Amino acid sequence: MSGGFPLDLILFAALALFLIFRLGSVLGKRTGHQKPTDLFGDRGAKGDGARDRSGEREDRADENVIPMPGKRDQGRDDAAEESPQMKGPAGSGLTQIKVADPSFDPDQFVDGARQAFEMIVTAYAEGDGRTLKQLLSKDVYESFAAAIREREKAGERMEDTLYGIDEASVVDAGMDGNTASVTVKFVSQQVNVTYDSEGRVVAGDPNEVASVTDIWTFQRNVKSRDPNWELAETRSPDEETDSSDNNGTES
Repeated sequence: MSGGFPLDLILFAALALFLIFRLGSVLGKRTGHQKPTDLFGDRGAKGDGARDRSGEREDRADENVIPMPGKRDQGRDDAAEESPQMKGPAGSGLTQIKVADPSFDPDQFVDGARQAFEMIVTAYAEGDGRTLKQLLSKDVYESFAAAIREREKAGERMEDTLYGIDEASVVDAGMDGNTASVTVKFVSQQVNVTYDSEGRVVAGDPNEVASVTDIWTFQRNVKSRDPNWELAETRSPDEETDSSDNNGTES
């Protein structure tokens, strides 16, 4: 060539600039569906406690909206009323919660409770205090943390394999002031084993899958902007109340 700029190089440069422009225009956009969600599906998530500016604007907008009679999502209300949970023994209590918090959905709550159960059982077995602190009330957390410390002091480790949850059903619910409480019965299949520092089994059987029944009570202040529920009490079916002995993993 005679000192001129190669035509193919010019074409490649133009194509590269076009692609960079297109990528920037696509990647720089938000879809509006990128907000985090909490386990129980109520109005967004707490996350790490920080709120972005768009969330603050939405809260301020919500404060200026007055729900008018008959303007609620009728389809959602009808679905909640037809929920098996609403027809169960806790139906009247769930209705009290829904009156206090129209966004409450019993089926979404149970789905979230199942996820919370799996996370808490796993975190307790692994000694994951950080996860437990996010999901438990202060009193229940202290109980779990004390049991974990005792286990570590003894040089023991725990393995808990959750094979499945056969049942998660609401057995009690209601309002106490602004505090909503929902009690859920979990029936799960678990292998729960504790080993000493030498790897010897000191509790449980690694070859036995046991059916475990736990009764957990979750609570939330319906006036709070924090949408998350916390585990406030654990017990087994033959106990009145107990948040320390079984720690949600043994009947």
